[in-house]
Amino acid sequence: MRPLPFTSLCFTAVLCAACSSQPAATWSYMDARDRVTQTPDQAYPELFEAVQRGAIFTDQKHFVDALPKRDPATIRADYLARRDAAGFDLKAFVEDNFIESGEALSPAPKPGAPIKEHIDKLWPVLSRTYRQVPPYSSLLPLPEPYVVPGGRFREMYYWDSYFTMLGLEQSGDKAQVRHMTDNFAYMIDTYGHIPNGNRTYYLSRSQPPFFAYMVELQAHIEGSQAYGRYLPQLQKEYAYWMQDSQTLKPGTAARHVVKLADGSVLNRYWDASPTPRQESWLQDVKTAAQAPDRPRVEVWRDLRAGAESGWDFSSRWLGDGKDLASIRTTSIVPVDLNSLLYHLERTIAKACETTRNAPCVQAYGQRAEQRQRAIEKHLWNEAAGYYVDYDWQENRQRPDLTAATLFPLYTGLAGAERGHRTGEAVRKGLLRPGGIATTQVDNGQQWDEPNGWAPLQWVAVQGLDRYRQTALAGQIGQRFLQQVRKLYDAEDKLVEKYDVSGAGQGGGGGEYELQDGFGWTNGVTLKLLEKYGENTGAGAR
Repeated sequence: MRPLPFTSLCFTAVLCAACSSQPAATWSYMDARDRVTQTPDQAYPELFEAVQRGAIFTDQKHFVDALPKRDPATIRADYLARRDAAGFDLKAFVEDNFIESGEALSPAPKPGAPIKEHIDKLWPVLSRTYRQVPPYSSLLPLPEPYVVPGGRFREMYYWDSYFTMLGLEQSGDKAQVRHMTDNFAYMIDTYGHIPNGNRTYYLSRSQPPFFAYMVELQAHIEGSQAYGRYLPQLQKEYAYWMQDSQTLKPGTAARHVVKLADGSVLNRYWDASPTPRQESWLQDVKTAAQAPDRPRVEVWRDLRAGAESGWDFSSRWLGDGKDLASIRTTSIVPVDLNSLLYHLERTIAKACETTRNAPCVQAYGQRAEQRQRAIEKHLWNEAAGYYVDYDWQENRQRPDLTAATLFPLYTGLAGAERGHRTGEAVRKGLLRPGGIATTQVDNGQQWDEPNGWAPLQWVAVQGLDRYRQTALAGQIGQRFLQQVRKLYDAEDKLVEKYDVSGAGQGGGGGEYELQDGFGWTNGVTLKLLEKYGENTGAGAR
């Protein structure tokens, strides 16, 4: 089985070199809507299940990223004809019929290089161009170059990319920021939304809606005309998140939309497919088996919705706060998602203003105001003094303090008094030696204590600065930067997540090993270096 090299070469060359007896075929990215029909578990379901259940690869994502050498229907028929034969070797069959996705990308550092120099040299290593992909690949082609996170994440991810783009802009690569914004606009036009990542198996869900922030970043670079250029895509993304909102009755939900008993319309995370995630199939099958009193499809939908949230996984989504089998993401109205949609509504209104469309400005402005009132009514915990999530099925707030509480400050929807109280709650409850913890619960999930994540540190710093809590913002930003430097000084790498308890190491927990590279950490680190000075937290280097 031949590993796929980590280059930006056209997939066709790799395919032809790997299996020259097969005819080379490619298509333009403009044909994407016509050729995306099947995910790997649909194309060869029996083989897919056998490989994943048998744990042929240590990472379940490995097989769904592998490239079939020939028509999947032929592979499936061949497998079904041979699988019961004496001496059949499943691993050998896979090796004969697929090109491996390759080893996880671990960029080679230059020992002793300053951290900024290291990151600037990582961008080309993490860059990809796949305007064409071979038939049957799970990778979705994109018209422009893009940057991947690194490690096992060999494709472009939605919310990761915004924080990566902040770093690219800081490094002076404004062209790449435009390329990636155009890629996301293209996906909205092509698929009706921005998928979790540019893979067929990610098409059933999105991720936290940061496209409006990408447009805002592009407008910062080139001027306000960017708002008008991306207005159609902003509106299409909004329509995706709000689908079926007009037909809901109070106390019900459909897709991403929830209408509360008082008529307030808010949003939740959701996935169109009630099946195990293809890239984590075995884990999801086992998780559902641990909840015998729940329909499996309900558990799987909640797991997928948790993946859409970006917080996969966290005590935030768990019914008992401990066991993954108790997950109930679709029952929860999240404060971060609704804050981001408030920002999307405000951004659309601003874009309409640049095109002098007064009715549009008024309509989206009113929607933002309605959402703001609903958030303040249902997601503000007056007794505790911070923003929380809301369980719409149980008609109650979820009282846990999490880093998501800072999103109303980040998007500017909170009033001054509530912004101050939220900051004080974060200072008392989430501030750690290495930044802010994601939650106050330590249960082995990666979006929980003691892990801290770069995007949440940036949201905290920007949100608190916006509400004139600069001292606390500085503590968070500088402590996290010190944590990043500490690990970089020891191991010459930046990683996906960090243990912010003061241990000076990368984070743990979750479904896979700690990954390095790493797109959003690189981007946030560069922004923090700019904000607080390049000597902040500097050690021997």
